[in-house]
Amino acid sequence: DYFVGVDVGTGSVRAALVAADGTIISVATQDILVYSTAADFYEQSSEEIWQAVCECVQAVTDKVETSRITGIAFDATCSLVVLDGNYHPVSVSPSGNFETNIIMWMDHRAKEQAEAINVINDKVLSYVGGSISVEMQVPKLLWLKENMKSCWDSAAHFFDLPDFLTWRATRSHTRSLCSVVCKMTYMAGGDAQNGWSEDFFRKIGLEDLADNFEKIGTEACAPGEACGLGLTSDAAKELGLNPGTAVATSIIDAHAGTLGMLSLNLSSKMALICGTSSCHMTVSREPLFMKGIWGPYYSVIVPGMWCNEGGQSASGKLLDHIVENHPAYPAVRKEADQLGVHPHQVINSFLKTKPNSAMLTGDVHIWPDFHGNRSPLADPNLRGMISGATLATDREDLAVNYLATIQALAYSTRHILDTMKEAGQRIETIVACGGLSKNDIYIQTHADVLGIKIILPEVTESVLLGSAMLAATASGLYSSVQDAMFHMGSSGELVQPNLMLQNYHNRKYEVFLKMLQHQEEYKQIMQDDKLM
Repeated sequence: DYFVGVDVGTGSVRAALVAADGTIISVATQDILVYSTAADFYEQSSEEIWQAVCECVQAVTDKVETSRITGIAFDATCSLVVLDGNYHPVSVSPSGNFETNIIMWMDHRAKEQAEAINVINDKVLSYVGGSISVEMQVPKLLWLKENMKSCWDSAAHFFDLPDFLTWRATRSHTRSLCSVVCKMTYMAGGDAQNGWSEDFFRKIGLEDLADNFEKIGTEACAPGEACGLGLTSDAAKELGLNPGTAVATSIIDAHAGTLGMLSLNLSSKMALICGTSSCHMTVSREPLFMKGIWGPYYSVIVPGMWCNEGGQSASGKLLDHIVENHPAYPAVRKEADQLGVHPHQVINSFLKTKPNSAMLTGDVHIWPDFHGNRSPLADPNLRGMISGATLATDREDLAVNYLATIQALAYSTRHILDTMKEAGQRIETIVACGGLSKNDIYIQTHADVLGIKIILPEVTESVLLGSAMLAATASGLYSSVQDAMFHMGSSGELVQPNLMLQNYHNRKYEVFLKMLQHQEEYKQIMQDDKLM
């Protein structure tokens, strides 16, 4: 048997054909557009994304008999899709862009709505780290109601993007527990009453949804459960597969990466999925409540287990921003193009010529929350800080700023881990995937800062593998998600921390925490009544 895993990321769609033992046979990629018409507004088109999905799936399956492909699964970013009663796209763009009916995960337009929801301090919020994030769907829904009446009145269906994909493939309205629990405040597991909290939705001003929860889904299934009756004839034709092919209940992209990386010994590991943004995922047998860390979420990755999720709103995006806005970048980019490599590789090569390169940043300190803090502070209003800037414009200055940014992201991860440990989460090993996991300086720096060994899976496409595991489960080949993990998982390369740098990074981490303290003090000074 073969399975298809589909991953819809921030800037591209990818699909993989995967064998029953977890071997990835082929991968196809198609870029997708991100529309940003104002600061903090990021939108996409569900029609464009589905077209890209179809092209990628056709590309990876064109040399295989469709009868041998017995399952397909989707993962995607946790973005909000809006459709009308006829399932046509409804624009979410105040700029009048009628193509865009998706508010992306990284869209921060709903800051005021998130703050208003958090003031209520409802018990529902204890399952999202104590406060709802601007990146989740409920603040975005409230923003649409308060700011785009035409959209709100026209909308009949709100889907998290992973669930839109399974609906498009099967026409089933079932939702994934992963999507609705993690991003839409659906209650599951433990002492919670399973389902939506009608009281919570009425309190925050979304009584329209409390009156008609069908708009956001009334049936939720665990990732990997078979969705509907499999592919419809229309979807099968578009994808180039057979009607009735099993479709797995979907999963969020970071959670798919976690599934693809973790072995069955889950409780002492953390999955680090590092790309445009970064996610820090842990799994436990009992619910752990952590301030500023999302969760605990029940059955959103592995059925019957709880997940907590830390994260950085901008990691790869921040690194690109620092590099691409430096005066030395054009020369570095030109050299990278000539060599056929990523500009980061040129900078890495330069740093490796310097003895004790990690210590080049002794006078340069960065607070990395240029797009707000997701964890553990849950404050979208925090801003980035740089201490130690000079007038230098050469390659070494670029390299030092680049390295200081990588270190800052590692200190931010340490901040998240410290919070998890205080809540009782034991972490002995990190397993990493995503674009930044291919950057050896990024990974070695994280190992050094955290003092923890990092495993880089042999299968580099962990997110696609995780999706394929769900497809194999839905097809019936494997009896459970855990069974699929056992048969399809792989080993990996071990990166050990350099303990000689421990003292240096401890001191820089002390500065890192001071920068947070200073930023808070600066805000207090500027809010002084004497300035009014």
